[in-house]
Amino acid sequence: MITAFFKGRLIYFIAVILTMAVGLASRRFGELLPDFVHEHFGDALWAGMIYFGVRLVWINRSRELALMVSLLFSWVVECSQMIQTPWLNEVRSTVLGALILGRGFLVMDLLRYVVGILCVYGIDRYFLRNKKA
Repeated sequence: MITAFFKGRLIYFIAVILTMAVGLASRRFGELLPDFVHEHFGDALWAGMIYFGVRLVWINRSRELALMVSLLFSWVVECSQMIQTPWLNEVRSTVLGALILGRGFLVMDLLRYVVGILCVYGIDRYFLRNKKA
């Protein structure tokens, strides 16, 4: 029997994995997608994955706190792209480093993160809600 605590975590874990898979697919098969989707969805999905990850870790905290933390985290990662040190650029030159830290600062990415996080927050609030949050 799965307790409510683990059931909630399982839901967010699956949400992280699915969001990650869709985000990677949007990058991998971007040429097959409409230009708008190819250009914007990857970053929005990355930020959504961060939101679900925060909910996974802090399942008993409010959704609003998860929204703020994930937005702050996403924006800090984006702003960190303005820091160009050799060792950090070397990390960013790897596939995993580029996926996590990105490569170059874009103001538009900040907006994409807001939209992505707000979308998954809505999904969480209205479809994934549980008694704990």
